Amino acid sequence: MCADFSNVKTEVNRLDKAGVDIFHMDVMDGHYVPNVGLGVEDYKAIRKNTNTTMDIHLMVSNPDQYINIFSDLGPNIIYVHPDTTPMITRTLEQIKEKGIHPGIAINPAISVSQIQELLPLVDYVLVMTVNPGFAGQPFLDYVIPKIQTLTILKKERQFKLMVDGAISPDKIGQLSQMGVDGFIVGTSALFGKNRPYDEIVSDLRNRNHLDN
Repeated sequence: MCADFSNVKTEVNRLDKAGVDIFHMDVMDGHYVPNVGLGVEDYKAIRKNTNTTMDIHLMVSNPDQYINIFSDLGPNIIYVHPDTTPMITRTLEQIKEKGIHPGIAINPAISVSQIQELLPLVDYVLVMTVNPGFAGQPFLDYVIPKIQTLTILKKERQFKLMVDGAISPDKIGQLSQMGVDGFIVGTSALFGKNRPYDEIVSDLRNRNHLDN
């Protein structure tokens, strides 16, 4: 939700040339979070201009309905929040049945113990280091112990660990050393910097010790 949508094709091409690994789509319904985010047409506008991996982060109160809407549009990963549906295991199975990697997104207030039983069912875990719904929030350092615990569990459960929220270059360096697999970057590291994306992405990769 941080990219420039006034010229989607140019923006996507620049990001692709810079070598981004994933295009991250925040879908918000104004109910689960107090903001309204990207929709089907926004997704289509990006997907038709890139073959790069795309994920969808569903910050919505009825994820099953949105899975049915978005699953035919070519996403590679769909994240759902476990507290948005009483049948989270069925929701994750539904995603997998559609040939899409299932993932869970964990808000700052959600502990590892609350989601541990779901870990064998997912390919990705997205840890939120801000409260979801708005860009430009400060990084919540109290989430770091949770990230450390998940870096241990991922070796056993074989999921990819991603982090989203106020991800600065310094945080990439710190968290990649812990074993985080990937980072969702926005205004804290990538957008609105008045620098070419390829320079910024190169600098961020140099901070990511997993790529060294």
